[in-house]
Amino acid sequence: MDSAAAPQPPHLTHSIDPEDVERFSRIAAEWWDPKGKFAPLHKFNPVRLAFIRDEALGRFNRDGAARKPFEGLKLLDIGCGGGLLSEPMRRLGFAVTAVDASPRNIATASTHAAEQGLDIDFRAGTAEQLEAEGAGPFDVILNMEVIEHVADPGEFLRTCARMLSPDGVMIVATLNRTLKALALAKIGAEYVLRWLPAGTHDWNKFLKPEELRGFIEGHPFAIEGPFGVSYNPLTGRWDRSSDSDINYMMTVTRADGRP
Repeated sequence: MDSAAAPQPPHLTHSIDPEDVERFSRIAAEWWDPKGKFAPLHKFNPVRLAFIRDEALGRFNRDGAARKPFEGLKLLDIGCGGGLLSEPMRRLGFAVTAVDASPRNIATASTHAAEQGLDIDFRAGTAEQLEAEGAGPFDVILNMEVIEHVADPGEFLRTCARMLSPDGVMIVATLNRTLKALALAKIGAEYVLRWLPAGTHDWNKFLKPEELRGFIEGHPFAIEGPFGVSYNPLTGRWDRSSDSDINYMMTVTRADGRP
């Protein structure tokens, strides 16, 4: 993410937080280093990918044994960073549009995808810009570990949801604002274990599941979850869990049937 994001028309508001954009831009070159500053995301990726794949297989009645089960479907990866999710989604057959507020993140993601021979539509910009340009509708929208970094999470969530197709699904992953998350995901991960650079997260911007529901309430969307994710220090693996006190995911769908 980068504070030098593409200029926007005067009437177009945006929900990005320039300080967070700049913070991630400074380490953009490290996205694909599994032992670098984004090592926790590399470890987290398998459980995220499995959840996305299972959700999409069931929703669109696709054959999980197929080499590219999601051919013909459009996916938006909003806040894509270096493309850690965009690339495997393209390999599964989705036509992928990947957007990030940081031109430096997009440069890293584009270069890496090109080296892999993957055609992904990478764009530097915001959700609000994308909606204003008439992008979509998308069958799947990935909103993964992004909403806790924006300035207006409610407007950001609703903007993304408006770009869903009538039968589409948005998967939202974020961190719960609990004392457990403060101790482990903030203090433990950033200052004790040094898994993340200090200052990566602001605990006050973590979101409770009921707050996500509140952002959607009164709007033509439905939300389900939370679906917890937890880390097992003995195996070094992340797995689905009934514990949503730290990391969790939720799904958002259209309730009005309109494109």
